[in-house]
Amino acid sequence: MVSFEAIRASNAQISTTLPPGLVAVFVGATSGIGETTLKQFVKRAPQPRIYFIGRREHEGARIEAELRELNPGGVYHFVQADVSLLRNVDDVCRHLRARESVINLLFLTCGSLLFEKQTDEGLHYPMALMYYARTRFIVNLLPQLRQARSLRRVVTVAAGGKEGPVFPADFQANKLGMLSFRPHATSMVTLSLLAIARQAPEISFVHVYPGFVKTGMSRELTGVVPAVTKVLFASVMAMLQIPIEETGERQLYIATAARFPPRQADRGADGIPVGPNVQIAVGADGQPGGGVYSVDYEAEGTSQRVQHVLEQFIKDGTAEKVWSHTEEEFKRITGSTTV
Repeated sequence: MVSFEAIRASNAQISTTLPPGLVAVFVGATSGIGETTLKQFVKRAPQPRIYFIGRREHEGARIEAELRELNPGGVYHFVQADVSLLRNVDDVCRHLRARESVINLLFLTCGSLLFEKQTDEGLHYPMALMYYARTRFIVNLLPQLRQARSLRRVVTVAAGGKEGPVFPADFQANKLGMLSFRPHATSMVTLSLLAIARQAPEISFVHVYPGFVKTGMSRELTGVVPAVTKVLFASVMAMLQIPIEETGERQLYIATAARFPPRQADRGADGIPVGPNVQIAVGADGQPGGGVYSVDYEAEGTSQRVQHVLEQFIKDGTAEKVWSHTEEEFKRITGSTTV
C-alpha cells in the first residue's frame, strides 16, 4: 500500500520534475473519475496539451472553461464523440494523429452499466465501451505513445485486481450476469494490455480498480430493481466511498509515478521517482517493473492471485484466443486491426 500522503507528495513534484508540454488524452472525461483526474493533471502539469473526449457537448464546454481557469498556460481541446462505436473511435484517433506526433498519457474511463443494449456495430454495449473501444484507442495511438521522449503511459480504469474466469463462448458477455461479467471483462482488459505490451515494451500499461467512487454511471439505470438496489446499498456506499477529489489524486499518481515503469525502461520515461519506502510495483508477470500492472486504488502491485490467473490463461491458450477474437472484431467492424 502506498499512503495517501506519499501519493500527494509524488503528485506535488509533477510541476518541477516532468517537462512542460506533455500531451495527454482522456477518454470518457466529462464526468466522474475521468473528469476529476483530468483536473488534477491540469493543476500540476506545466503547459499541458490536453484532448478530452466525451458524449455531452455542454459538459465539454464547461470543463474546457474550468481547465483554462485552473491552468491558463495549457491548451485544451474537447472532442465530442460516442466512442461505443469503433468507427467513431477511429475518427477521433485520426483527428489526434493529424495534430500530435507524440502522446505521453492515454487515460481511459469510458463505460456503462446498460447491460441490455447493443451497438449498431453488433457489440454488447458495456463491453463495447470497457473493452473494445478502449483497446482500439490504445492500438490506434500506439505510434504516438511510442514516440514520446518523456512519460509514456496508458491507464485504463475498470476493475484491475478482479480478474477471473473468461468465457470463450461468449467473449462479448451477452449472456453473462453481473457477477460473471466483471471478472470476465477484467481479465480480457488485462490480457489485451499484455498482448499490446509485447509490441511496445517501452510503454507502461496500468489496469486499475478505483474503489467505491460515486461516478454517475448508475444514473443510466432505470426501473424498479436498480432503484431498490441503490437504496439498499446507500449506507454501505456512504461508509466505503472514496471522495471524488481523492480519487483524482490517486489516479494521477498511478498515471505519473515511477512505481509503474515500462518493462523496457529508459531514463526520463518512468515518471516521478519513487519516494522513501516505496518500491517499484510488481507487474502482471510477477516481476518488479514488469510493464503491465493490475492494481487497486491503493497502488499495490499485481497480486499473486492475479499473476496465477493470468499465467493459466497464457498456458491454456485463453490469452491468445482473446487477442485473436479482438482483432477479428476490429476487422469485421472497421476492415483493419488499426487505423
